[in-house]
Amino acid sequence: MKIDLDSSEAPIRETRLGAITGYAGSTADLVEKIERGELVERGRGFSQCSNCSSVTAICQLAMIQDAAVINHAPLGCAGDFTNFNFVNRSGQINRGLPVRNAQIISSNLHEQDMVFGGAAQLEKAIHEVKKRFNPKAIFITTSCASGIIGDDITGIIDRVEAEVGVPVVPIFCDGFRSKVWASGFDAAYHGILTKIVKPAAVKRRDLINVITFWGEDVFGELLGKIGLVPNYVVPFSSIEQLSKLSEAAATVQMCSTLGTYLAAGLEQHFGVPEVKAPPPYGIAGTDAWLRELGRVVGKEATVEELITAEKARIAPQLAQLRQQLAGYSAFAAAGAVHGHSIICILKELAMNVVGGCTWHHDQVFDNRDCRADSLKHLVDNYGDIRFSVCNKQSFELVNLLNRLRPDVFIVRHHGMSIWGAKLGIPTFLMGDEHFGLGYQGIINYGQKIADTIANPAYVKNLAKHSKLPYSDWWLKQEPFAMLGGEDNG
Repeated sequence: MKIDLDSSEAPIRETRLGAITGYAGSTADLVEKIERGELVERGRGFSQCSNCSSVTAICQLAMIQDAAVINHAPLGCAGDFTNFNFVNRSGQINRGLPVRNAQIISSNLHEQDMVFGGAAQLEKAIHEVKKRFNPKAIFITTSCASGIIGDDITGIIDRVEAEVGVPVVPIFCDGFRSKVWASGFDAAYHGILTKIVKPAAVKRRDLINVITFWGEDVFGELLGKIGLVPNYVVPFSSIEQLSKLSEAAATVQMCSTLGTYLAAGLEQHFGVPEVKAPPPYGIAGTDAWLRELGRVVGKEATVEELITAEKARIAPQLAQLRQQLAGYSAFAAAGAVHGHSIICILKELAMNVVGGCTWHHDQVFDNRDCRADSLKHLVDNYGDIRFSVCNKQSFELVNLLNRLRPDVFIVRHHGMSIWGAKLGIPTFLMGDEHFGLGYQGIINYGQKIADTIANPAYVKNLAKHSKLPYSDWWLKQEPFAMLGGEDNG
């Protein structure tokens, strides 16, 4: 699909990628339904909670080190600011950057603004961040409130941009715009592509754009072994770095859920080839990812040497971990592509994966290349497993875990790990998406899982003194009893 940079906003994932948030079945069944064109969104008779596209947009933009973000919203939408700031400061320490707070404020819409419009509040906020932070760019993220009252964001920007003297970038990520909150990533990247990235003045054959969140710097060592340098985007970058994304030799990503829009836009509009492969998790995925990167940058022989050396290096530890973990059961829950990646790692460790759950599913990615299909990669290389899709519906997840009772529960997002612990299931939250990356990532996960299973006392005691908020009636129901037929919206 062509990325339209003449438009002021990115199309949502439901319409662009056929994304869904409701499914129950298996990985192989899901792949087959997509291939036959039979996958449809299934509505729920009850929905407990969800995330917001504004959060996913801000989590990227707030960590651009010399930019400022204005959340054009009531103050209640600023509830996550402290978390953004914590991740920002922690990441700065990990990356050896100067430690300072994220430059983010709320336009603080009030009741009267919901009647008369919030233009004055937004203009005031724009001048305030210029005065307070003197940023190299200002990003304005929309909200349900500003979307409902229909504030003319682009018109306001046209009036004040010359006054502040830096790019002011609209990010249309109203919470009600999409049920798939990953659409917020696309909204953020659309703004970066349209107003920040510039055509390349020079091309660097060694520079690789790495679209990621905020994990440890593992790409530096991995890519360094084949003479390449990572350019991490978007967190912890600068506006100047982002303006030069077009100079890179290629773009890679640890998760296509995150980077599908930006990677495709850089290739289509700025000539930076996207490495189209499954994510580099598990042996099969890492092999394919490295080989495609090597092909794109002309380092095939060097990559093959690296693959051989890395497999030999981890072989003794991997054999030991497989023997130690064989027969133990596991359940994984995470964002779409990263969830598939965690399951691949569990399979590499010879574990019995009794189920997996992701928060949404994109039927295709923006590059429309089947090599990047992480779900099909999982099925083709590791077989079929029980699988579901839910947008963090805790009532479904608790019911499912209560039935399956795996030996370990692995979850990517905070707020969800508590459910395994309350059920007495050894659980760990893995916030660093790079922890499982590459060949070493399999070892990292194996050691972490072994430690978690070996030390269950805390969760066992917690379960004895915890009461679930769900009734016995619900826990006896089929986990997806509230998941209906086709949602005709």
